[in-house]
Amino acid sequence: MPDVEILLPKMGESVAEATIVSWIKNEGDSVEADEPIIEIATDKVDSEVPSPEDGILVKRLCEEGDVVEVGQPIAIIRIGGESSAPAAPSSAEAKPKPAETATAQSNGAERVSEPVMSGSSEPVSKSGPSGRFYSPLVRNIAKKEGIAMNELEQIDGSGTDGRVTKKDILSYIPNRSTGATADTERKAAPQEKSDQAAKSNTPAPASQKQASKGPMVIAGPDDEIMEMDRMRKLISEHMVMSKHTSPHVTSYVEVDMTNIVTWRNKWKNKFEQREGEKLTFTPIFIEAIVKAIKDMPMVNISTDGTNIIKRKHINIGMAAALPSGNLIVPVIHDADQLNLVGLAKKVNDLANRARENKLKPEDIQGGTYTMTNVGTFGNVMGTPIINQPQAAIMAVGAIRKKPAVIETPQGDFIGIRQMMFLSHAYDHRIIDGALGGTFVRKVADYLENFDVNREI
Repeated sequence: MPDVEILLPKMGESVAEATIVSWIKNEGDSVEADEPIIEIATDKVDSEVPSPEDGILVKRLCEEGDVVEVGQPIAIIRIGGESSAPAAPSSAEAKPKPAETATAQSNGAERVSEPVMSGSSEPVSKSGPSGRFYSPLVRNIAKKEGIAMNELEQIDGSGTDGRVTKKDILSYIPNRSTGATADTERKAAPQEKSDQAAKSNTPAPASQKQASKGPMVIAGPDDEIMEMDRMRKLISEHMVMSKHTSPHVTSYVEVDMTNIVTWRNKWKNKFEQREGEKLTFTPIFIEAIVKAIKDMPMVNISTDGTNIIKRKHINIGMAAALPSGNLIVPVIHDADQLNLVGLAKKVNDLANRARENKLKPEDIQGGTYTMTNVGTFGNVMGTPIINQPQAAIMAVGAIRKKPAVIETPQGDFIGIRQMMFLSHAYDHRIIDGALGGTFVRKVADYLENFDVNREI
């Protein structure tokens, strides 16, 4: 009977790895086609990997807690086989898999590494003296730039468990020493470098400093200590990384929502009876954002080093709170291809599946611009953090009745209007104040000029 490797599937353009959460099937268990065999976790969503065929799970190639790269084998199944003890490994299996190597390292076994020769002729291995893992991409960049292992170990990593990411090493390269000085420093012994720094009384480069830690906090006798769950840890890392990566600027605009509130009150019951869906304000906000992006596409961008990537698709992320209190951002792909009814259905579907923890990996991947509704919590406005690698995010506040000046041909007067604040945070490296401020004003204009005679 043929043996088939099950590979970790691709889960979005920006997802390179996943963590093994738990095995659903054990070695020797029968599996059916499309039956889940393992649970995995990416940055913000848990999902299951199904078996491609009926058969027997003969070997698990990774353990719970391992971090596995996309495309890496995670299991072997025997097609049409009968349950029995796992077969002897084939010649293909005789080679240690990356996951097995990582497991052996964590158990104190001999390290197996694949050296990559750097420009300084020193090997750059999968794991450094500190035990930190380096991905093939990071090692290739290190090789190209002549960064030896001892220098690589000095770089602060923003990835999981302090790993050095592509962005970390690319940010480090422009600031590192060049020429003979750099080569001398790489070859110098740690004590010699320490003595030199002391003599010159010059602080070490920021890239060589340990990652900054917060102040020590001592719990009181009556305090409760709770460890962050996995998702909260990931969110924490992502938020800190975003603030470290992008210089945030926020522009604010107040919007008169009276026409939209009146129109929605007229249509929401009819819409629910006809479509079986609630008509919230969210699809109306998204529609206005999409229109503004089509007018100003340079907001729908990302940055890769010194390159600006102008996105062809308009994929709007909508931040949603989970029952656990954590945050997730499901994505409406190609939002510009949907009318208001389609947006309403998509918004409700993603929100419902987020609450039920039934989102798929593709539901949270590929976003190009994000909207978050802080008004849900009664907040008037907020200063949202950009959802990397996007360049901007908009927060919509609570709609409140306020006295406002109303301009008419007959003169100005004060009336009661439904008012709301928009907060637009953007990456000031690539979006200047003129564009960022004009964009949020454009969204406000689309909302204020909403057609009250529109049918849905």
